[in-house]
Amino acid sequence: MSPLTLFGVIAVTWMMIFYALEERSLWWTLAFSVSCLSTSIYGFLAGTWPFGVVEFIWCLLALRKWYLLYDRKENVTGNTE
Repeated sequence: MSPLTLFGVIAVTWMMIFYALEERSLWWTLAFSVSCLSTSIYGFLAGTWPFGVVEFIWCLLALRKWYLLYDRKENVTGNTE
C-alpha cells in the first residue's frame, strides 16, 4: 500500500467516525470538517480533482455548521471571552 493510499484510507475512516459522532458535540463537527479537508487533499493528490472539490465543499459546509453551533452555544450561555 502506498503512503498516499494509506493517507486516504485514514482520512476517510476518520471522516466516517467523526460524522457518526457529530450529534454528541459541536467539536466532533469541527473534527469532521478537518477530516473532510484531509480527504479533499487526498483527492487532489491522487489526481481525482472532482473528489477533491466535493470534499472541500463538504469541509466548508461542516465548518459553517460548526460555527453556527458554536455561536448559538456562546449566545445561550452568555460567554463573551
